Amino acid sequence: MSDANALDEAALVPWLDDNVPGFSGFKALSKFGDGQSNPSYKIEAASGDYVLRAKPPGELLKSAHAVDREYRVMDALRDTDVPVPKMLAITGDGDDSPIGRMFFVMEYLEGRIFWDPALAEFGEGAEANAKRGRIYDAMNDTLAKLHQVDPIAVGLETFGKPGNYFARQTGRWAQQYRASEVEHNQDVHDIIAWLEANMPEDDGRLTIVHGDYRLDNMIFHSAEERVIGVLDWELSTLGHPMGDLSYQCMNWRLPNGEGTRGLGDLDRSALGIPTEDEYVAKYCKRRGINDVGNWKFYIVYNLFRLLAILQGVYKRALDGNASNPRRAHEMAEAIPKMAMAAKAEIVKAEKA
Repeated sequence: MSDANALDEAALVPWLDDNVPGFSGFKALSKFGDGQSNPSYKIEAASGDYVLRAKPPGELLKSAHAVDREYRVMDALRDTDVPVPKMLAITGDGDDSPIGRMFFVMEYLEGRIFWDPALAEFGEGAEANAKRGRIYDAMNDTLAKLHQVDPIAVGLETFGKPGNYFARQTGRWAQQYRASEVEHNQDVHDIIAWLEANMPEDDGRLTIVHGDYRLDNMIFHSAEERVIGVLDWELSTLGHPMGDLSYQCMNWRLPNGEGTRGLGDLDRSALGIPTEDEYVAKYCKRRGINDVGNWKFYIVYNLFRLLAILQGVYKRALDGNASNPRRAHEMAEAIPKMAMAAKAEIVKAEKA
């Protein structure tokens, strides 16, 4: 069976020669195995290494896989305190691309990606715990720096729509979920109804939001616990900063196992990982704010949102155009877990 994500090198290389500054001497192209949305590839050349990130093949959900948005936001952040790889070139779509679908090329960053939020690779002991603590502090600091960026100052004033961010996003992901639902799940539809009925009023907070801010979407320095590149900006927009913060803190509630890489069933203090309250307090201190707002709603919203994302991944796997089909099917097993976690948070919210 042919790989739907394979690229036509004969068509691609001349484009690279003509459009990527300084590119020369193509050597090899290989696909990164992880990731579930926009497939990414490493390009090796005499002039250095690069990363190509493309839309997936096949029929796509409306507004999904927006590699042009990724390119735009990372390019806009190039001179800020937010670490991002350098953007080098981008194609159009369809006939305007040598591979028939939109892609961009960016700088390759040599560093570490951590896939398990428990950071078990650091081992045991006081120094291992200190390293884990520094990793989480670096994530916290980078998120605060992102939310401090003035969208107008970097040319992103039109990067999002006006109005209530959570209402807009809930509507979008409800639509995406329904479009990719394989079997009816009443729990999910109940969650959507609860979100719509408990929508907080817009409080006017507006920042650049990453939309998928988590550990494995960052590259860390090879020897230091600091972020050198934030990746996977496909879901970025202008919106409410608590969307990003609560998305990351949602991880404190999910189990660490197949389908979900969470911290919910781990002894975090024994690992040197901050509690949710500590993490939120550090972020607020860095931002100079005192109130996180409707926290329980934000957590339910993000559990549903992640569930909807996983449902889309699973649907693409069934349709034969997932970036990583094996991992996609593992993620499908997490969907009912997400629904159960969201409903548990709803029960807590209604008892509060």
